[in-house]
Amino acid sequence: QVQLVESGGGLVESGGSLRLSCATSGISFGISAVAWNRQAPGNQREFVARITNGGDTAYADSVKGRVTISRDNAKNTVYLQMDNLKPEDTAVYYCDVVDFSGRPYWGKGTQVTVSS
Repeated sequence: QVQLVESGGGLVESGGSLRLSCATSGISFGISAVAWNRQAPGNQREFVARITNGGDTAYADSVKGRVTISRDNAKNTVYLQMDNLKPEDTAVYYCDVVDFSGRPYWGKGTQVTVSS
């Protein structure tokens, strides 16, 4: 049974930090890439960051320099370290995974709220 569990969200003041985690299990073909995406109320889901199995990373311009994505393959977990958070970072953050067969998986999300 495939499981993706996001955690680490919460309420933080502007300028603060949070570390999100995405724990995965049961993905038979192995993980090709993991992306963090976010969706604020009334907005479309938008890309935040991505890391491939080889460790290549990519970031949205809006978070570049403030966010770091990393993975611990031994723990099947991907992290999103977010620093200098801004109110516009408020959203539900989702972990999206693609396995080596191309199949996508989605988590239920974790809420991040940044107060001004």
